[in-house]
Amino acid sequence: MSTQPSGAPRGERAVPYHCPYCADEDLRPLGATPGAWHCRTCTRTFSVSYLGMAPPTPTWPPTHGATATPSPTGGAR
Repeated sequence: MSTQPSGAPRGERAVPYHCPYCADEDLRPLGATPGAWHCRTCTRTFSVSYLGMAPPTPTWPPTHGATATPSPTGGAR
């Protein structure tokens, strides 16, 4: 595995600090599976992975003088 200029292995990410289920901090890596974690408090296992960048989300209400158009269901879209 190659390393970055900082010396950290490439592809490694920061570890989670809290369990996504119980919010406890007692997390341990789960075996040799990259990104897999075990919460020793609630006994759940989960994985963390980076999927990529998402496209920007449009903002609402529209800006730059645009007006809302009613949708067929009656609400503005």
